Amino acid sequence: MIAIETNGLTKRFDSLVAVDHLDMEVQQGEIFGLLGPNGAGKTTTIRMLMDIIKPDEGTIRVLGHPPGHKAQERIGYLPEERGLYRNLKLMECLTYLAVLKGMDRKLVRKRAELLLEQVGLEAKGNDKIKALSKGMQQKAQLVATLIHDPELVILDEPFLGLDPVSTEQVKGLIQDLRERGKTVVLSTHQMNQVERMCDRILLINEGRRVLYGPLEEIKAQYAEHAVLVRCSGSLQGLVGARRIEQRTSTACSAY
Repeated sequence: MIAIETNGLTKRFDSLVAVDHLDMEVQQGEIFGLLGPNGAGKTTTIRMLMDIIKPDEGTIRVLGHPPGHKAQERIGYLPEERGLYRNLKLMECLTYLAVLKGMDRKLVRKRAELLLEQVGLEAKGNDKIKALSKGMQQKAQLVATLIHDPELVILDEPFLGLDPVSTEQVKGLIQDLRERGKTVVLSTHQMNQVERMCDRILLINEGRRVLYGPLEEIKAQYAEHAVLVRCSGSLQGLVGARRIEQRTSTACSAY
């Protein structure tokens, strides 16, 4: 089943084409990587999926419906711009947001406690949001995104600003979502953070599709390409290189 489908998706801002006739499909139950450098059009694409902005051309289907349909209640969205109610206690904030998403208030606490434990915030439920560190606030926002147990989760730069321990906690949470049959769209410019997590990827640049498909197939397709590197030492042990050849005293080829 297809969770997200776009055809010819296009968005312009004056003379800038932010997204240029983008076609993609996200399958139900997979982790899908939306990758590309800063300014590539990833966030603009997500905002169209979430009906925050309208496309100039093309069509979108999310969970079988156009954006803005009641299916929105089945989506969890972590936006690029973070923000929770800073003067509320963390558990109060999570409860409020869960009820807004239609969750039974009686079920919220147990769900919140489980998620907070997964990201190392189990002792922070009674702390005000503004008292949490920046990294803790980011993890709290992720918990708020997942509190209503959404079917589709869209995460825009979820690792930004996190330390290595917190990054691993968030990765574990995302992998748990896949094990539970959820669909995850993971948008980032940090390929190294997601290459072991994603089933398929879409790499975009300047709003256009560059690479698209199963990650292992893409890696195999480009594995035969060699990179000539000038170096003063040895490249032996270079991670990701299948073969290294010494061409001259100052140049090596890594495959």
